[in-house]
Amino acid sequence: MPGLSGLVLLGLCLNLHTCRALPNKLPDLSTEPPARFSRPDPLDYWLDEELGGGGGRSGNGTERCGSCEPDLCPETRGCRAGLVLDSCGCCKECGNLEGQACDPGPRSGYYGLCGTGLRCQTDPRPAGGGEGGGGGEDEEEEVCVCEQQEAVCGSDGVTYTNMCQFREAAFSRPELKTRGRGPCRTVPIIKVPPHSQVNGTGSSLVFLCEVFAFPMALVEWRKEGRDVVLPGDDPHISVQSRGGPLKFELSSWLQIEGAEPQDSGTYRCIARNNLGSVSASAVLGVLGAGETDRQVHRQVHLFID
Repeated sequence: MPGLSGLVLLGLCLNLHTCRALPNKLPDLSTEPPARFSRPDPLDYWLDEELGGGGGRSGNGTERCGSCEPDLCPETRGCRAGLVLDSCGCCKECGNLEGQACDPGPRSGYYGLCGTGLRCQTDPRPAGGGEGGGGGEDEEEEVCVCEQQEAVCGSDGVTYTNMCQFREAAFSRPELKTRGRGPCRTVPIIKVPPHSQVNGTGSSLVFLCEVFAFPMALVEWRKEGRDVVLPGDDPHISVQSRGGPLKFELSSWLQIEGAEPQDSGTYRCIARNNLGSVSASAVLGVLGAGETDRQVHRQVHLFID
């Protein structure tokens, strides 16, 4: 069948010619996107927003706000300084406490807004308190400061520094009420008592006693076995007192210079006002010539017992 053989040979030649001319030819691909990609990719939207389209976070650090739907707001709990509006002015969040950093504007941005009875202002505490100083204006921080700085007396007999401190305490104790403005009238309370110590002959030492009271208290020092208010006429003993470190507090120091063994004994800090008195004591042991620490510690324990 010479005719059939010729047709087969002709077909092979044509196919071989096509392969040599277009060895990597693939079927034509449509430039139109498939139907399921006909809608814009959400990622393209967010990318455009991120690159300057106006979405994401705005220049002041607040989140982009949509329509306000209070029913979708998260629940807030444990807000000791009350509630404030969030950066979008829609949902409520915990206000910042006294002393915490804050945003000075009317809307929450980075730190948040101050809670009830607090305002955002430059930290009233000294700046740059660490070693090296250098606390300039650039380092000043705005913090929440209580608007009512007057002390408050609570129904629990505790004096609160200001109304904001009282609100914090009353948050966890709803039964707590105010007796009135100003500190609670109370007998003196020794906040920092003197501490016992052991020193060598010729050393200098100091006893400290910090007292809170309203009305203000008078503080005196006495040594057991001596019926005299120190320093008396002893030239190497001195007493100094001043107000502070906090309101309605008094700090008193008893200083002994060139201590001698006969200075060993029990020293008492006594605070009194027209409501009563309170005292706290400490033992001093002074090493004599040839004495060991063990002997003096034994002596101190004898005084305590």
